[in-house]
Formats: sequence, C-alpha cells, structure tokens
Amino acid sequence: MEQDTSVEEQFAHTGRVGDRLRAAREKAGFDLEQVAAETRIPIRHLQSIEAGQFGALPSRTYAVGFSRTYARTVGLDEREIIDQVRAELAEGDLDPRTSPARFEPGDPARVPGRGLAWFAVLAGIILVAGIYAFYSTYFAPGLGPAPLRDPAEEKPATAAAAPAAAPAAAPTGGPVVFTNEMDGTWVRFYDGTGKTLFEGIMAKGDKFTIPADAANPQIRTGRPYAFTITVGGRAVPKLSEVDEVVSNVPVDAAALIARPVPSPSVSTTLSAPATPAPVATP
Repeated sequence: MEQDTSVEEQFAHTGRVGDRLRAAREKAGFDLEQVAAETRIPIRHLQSIEAGQFGALPSRTYAVGFSRTYARTVGLDEREIIDQVRAELAEGDLDPRTSPARFEPGDPARVPGRGLAWFAVLAGIILVAGIYAFYSTYFAPGLGPAPLRDPAEEKPATAAAAPAAAPAAAPTGGPVVFTNEMDGTWVRFYDGTGKTLFEGIMAKGDKFTIPADAANPQIRTGRPYAFTITVGGRAVPKLSEVDEVVSNVPVDAAALIARPVPSPSVSTTLSAPATPAPVATP
C-alpha cells in the first residue's frame, strides 16, 4: 500500500501520461500524423492517449502497448511510462462512470433471444450437410449414383490449343498517378530540393498526380503497399509489398518504368525417357 502511494506521488510530480507524451512529441518537433506513420497507431488512439481517455481504446493491453510504442518514438523511458499507465488505469477502475458494466445472468435484456438460438441450430445443420457433401464427393466419389451414359461410348474431344495472349505493352511515359487503397495512409511527396508537393493523410480511393514540372519527385510513407501506381494510364509494380517505411524513392515516370517487373512462373513438364527395346540373343 505504501509502495502504491509513493508511485502515485511520483507520477503526480511528473504529470499525467498523456501530458508527458504530448510534451515530448512537441519537443521532438513531431505532429500526430508523423507519429501515426512511424508507430502504425491510428491518430484517434493517439489523441485518446494524450487526453488520458484510456477507456476509448479497445482494451487495457492496447493502452499499455500503444503507450510503450509512443514513448519509444518520442524518446521517453518505456518502463516508467508503462508503470504510470497501469497506475492511471487502476485509478480509472475505481470510477463507476468508467468501469465496464457487469453481466447479470438474471437480466432478460442480456439473454440471447429465441431467434438467435434457432439461427444457431440452422447454421449447425448446414455445416454438417456441407461436411457430408464434401466427404462424399472428394474422399468417396464412387458412392454417388451411376452415370446415365457409359463413359466408354463417349469419344475423347480434341481440345484446340488456345493462342497465347500477347503481353501487355510496357508504359513509355505520361502522368504518374498514385491511388490509395487503404484508410488513413500518411504520405509525403516532395521534389529533389526538399519542397513538399503534398503531405497528409489520404483516405481510401484518394488519388495524387505527380506534377509534370516537378524535378526529381520522391516519396516517403509507411505503407508503400497501399498505393497502386499508373504511368500514362498503365499499371506499374508497387513500391513494396511488405510493411516498411520507404523514403527518398524517385517516383517520376522514368524511374517507375525502370523498376523490375516480377516474371510469371513457368511450369515445365519433364517427359520420362523411352525404355529401350530388348535385344534378342541367338
């Protein structure tokens, strides 16, 4: 008990977790968009942490984990921040306005309805029927009814070889358009001198066209896989397919066209060598 009192007094002198994280962020010169891009934490959760509203987060585990990552990004002591977050969460548990509602078995408003029970039974029947159909057709195909026609009477049809599709022509130039496919993607476009062409959070479906007069345009983002890229209306490979932060990557038409294109996999069938005919001995 005395140890908890000393910890609370220590945190009272240093301020709340949200105030300390906000002060460290402003001292480092970061805004919420940059912290969200570096930590992969949504901005609304960062705002809740700075406001001390841990109840707005999905769970206590998220509150501790997000606060630890936030502290690491702005240069604070992770262990000290974690201890203070747990202390503030314990204080919130004593407040009946922020405590979660308890489930009372006798409350008829919380008991599942009859319609939900019938739906569960119907779903179980459909699942069993699907498993039986899969077993009977995949593992035991001979148990089904006999075919109406004799397979021996059917003549094998000769399939004509379909002509190979001509490969799509590679783009030669034109406007470069970035289309975002995910919600809340932070990105910054700038030219070779460091001048910002665009910086901010793009929603799903937002597009940005690289200005034609931009000299050596480049990109920085934590979601390179979220953008589809077209040059002159033709798609080119993404900047990356993995979760990583890319920076100083040229995004002009010539650089994007020169990026390697993954080659399609080609399956090769090896024929068995012919067995030599036996030689007759006199």
